[in-house]
Amino acid sequence: MIQLKRVYEQETPADGVRYLIERLWPRGVKKESLHIEAWLKEAGPSTELRKWFNHDPEKWSEFRRRYFAELNQRKEAWAPIREAAERGTVTLLYSSHDTEHNNAVALKEYIEDKMAAAPHNATRTHQEAAGDRIHARHSHRTGRTR
Repeated sequence: MIQLKRVYEQETPADGVRYLIERLWPRGVKKESLHIEAWLKEAGPSTELRKWFNHDPEKWSEFRRRYFAELNQRKEAWAPIREAAERGTVTLLYSSHDTEHNNAVALKEYIEDKMAAAPHNATRTHQEAAGDRIHARHSHRTGRTR
């Protein structure tokens, strides 16, 4: 499960694994006081996209389209979030005042869509099964097992 929280809100045990997903460190927050698993700068939108969007709700739809295109090119940036979400609760921390039109909302949507479309565990199971079939063919020919 992925949930969202402003970086300025109180940490709770229900947060699970916490990731800061901003390119810039939030103003007024001391690094030692923010308990996070990681600061995933690259999971945030590019500087150019962030400046273009400027938290303008009129640009929200186009922002999402462009941000999703960026995320498609940077799977390694958001992969830790997906992996943690498959194991339990994840909280994405953001600094925007707008709770409906920000990169955390878009990133949550993006990752949940990816998880629904191709569950990570199902993909791994498929790959493992393919490897088992190859090993079985090899074992059949050679008479050896693992």
